[in-house]
Amino acid sequence: MKQLIQEIKKIETEFVDIRHQIHQHPEIGFQEVKTSQLVEEKLREWGYQIQKGFAGTGMVSTLKVGNGNKILGIRAEMDALPIQENNGLAWMSKIDGTAHLCGHDGHTTMLLCAAKYLAQTKNFNGTLHLIWQPAEELLCGGSKMLEEGLFEQFKCDRIYAMHNMPGLKAGEFYFKKGKAMASSDTIEITITGVGGHGAFPHKAVDPIVIGSQIVMELQTIVSRNVDPFSPAVVTVGCFKAGEAANVIPNEALLKLSVRTLDNHARQIVLKRINEIAKQVAESLGGKADVNHINGSPVLTNGDDATEFAYEVACKLFGKEKCHDGEPYMASEDFAFMLEAHPDGSYFFVGNGQEGVNGCPVHNPGYDFNDKNIVAGGALWAAITESYLK
Repeated sequence: MKQLIQEIKKIETEFVDIRHQIHQHPEIGFQEVKTSQLVEEKLREWGYQIQKGFAGTGMVSTLKVGNGNKILGIRAEMDALPIQENNGLAWMSKIDGTAHLCGHDGHTTMLLCAAKYLAQTKNFNGTLHLIWQPAEELLCGGSKMLEEGLFEQFKCDRIYAMHNMPGLKAGEFYFKKGKAMASSDTIEITITGVGGHGAFPHKAVDPIVIGSQIVMELQTIVSRNVDPFSPAVVTVGCFKAGEAANVIPNEALLKLSVRTLDNHARQIVLKRINEIAKQVAESLGGKADVNHINGSPVLTNGDDATEFAYEVACKLFGKEKCHDGEPYMASEDFAFMLEAHPDGSYFFVGNGQEGVNGCPVHNPGYDFNDKNIVAGGALWAAITESYLK
C-alpha cells in the first residue's frame, strides 16, 4: 500500500492543475455543465464507460476488471456555492458571485486522481461505479439521482463518499459509525396580518410583532420538547418585513433551518414549528402559513463499511493518522443514498488548521488543501483494490 501512495504522487501535479481549473470555473447546482464535461473527457480517455443525464448534469462512470462479482460505488459532488470568493489566491474563481468554497472541486479531483490510477493499474477484480453528483449544496441532487433510478441501473454492494474538514490536520482521516451528520429541513413561515399606519397600530394586525413572538416561542422547542440527549437545532436565519418606519406591513417572512440527529426528534421539531407558528399567529389576530421547502434525513453510516474503510486507511497511512470522528450538526445529501443503500459510509479528511485551509467551509476565505489530492486519491484507490480483490 505504501507503493500505491508513491505511484499516485507521480501524477500529483497533473491533478493539482485540474483542481485549480475546476476552481476557477465554478458552477452552482444543476448547472455543472463545464465541470461534468471535463470529468467525462478525462474518464473516457482512461477507458471508463459513461452514463450521462442523471439529475441533468450528473453521471456514472464504470470500470470493470476481471470476472469478480462484487460492485463498489464511490460518489463525488461537483457543485459550487453562490458566494463571492475573497482569499487572494492565484486560482481564485473567475465567476463573480460563485466559488468552490466547500471543496467540491477537491472532492471531484481526488476521485479523478484515483480513477486514472485504477484505470492504469487495473489491480482489482470486479466493478467500480464512480458517481458524479450535481447539486449537493441544494440537498437534492442525490435524491434526484435516486428518483431517476441510480441504484436500479447501477447496483452497488457498498457505497462511499468523503468530505474535507477545516480545523482538522491535513491528510488525516476521521470515521464515525452510525449517526454521523444531522438531518436538514428548510422551512418558510409567511405571516399575514393587516397593514396600517404606524401611528395607529390598534387599527392594524402587526405581522412583525407576530413574527417576533413566533421566533421567541420557537426557542422552547429544543429546550422543552426534545430529549436533552438528542441534539437538535432550530435557527431562524431570515426575518423580512416592511420597508418604512411609519408603515405596518401586511406580511412578514421567516426562514428556518432545522437540524437533528434523530428521526424521532426531527418529527417532533417539525410538528411543533407548525403548531407554534399557526397558534401564535391566530392568537394575535393573524395567520401563518408554514411551507416545508426541502429536507434530508440523518446521515447514518453502516458499521461494517465504516470499519472496513478505517482499517484500509490505517494500513495505508498508519493508525496515528486515522481517528474516531464526532457527529456533526451539518447536513449532507449523501444521506439519501445511505438511506436507500445502508451498506456504506461517509467520512472526513482534515483540510488543515492554518490560513485558507483552516478557514471554515462556506466562507469567502476558504480553499481546499491541494495536499489532500494524493491522500484522498490514494485512499479511494486502496479501498477499491481492497474491496474488489
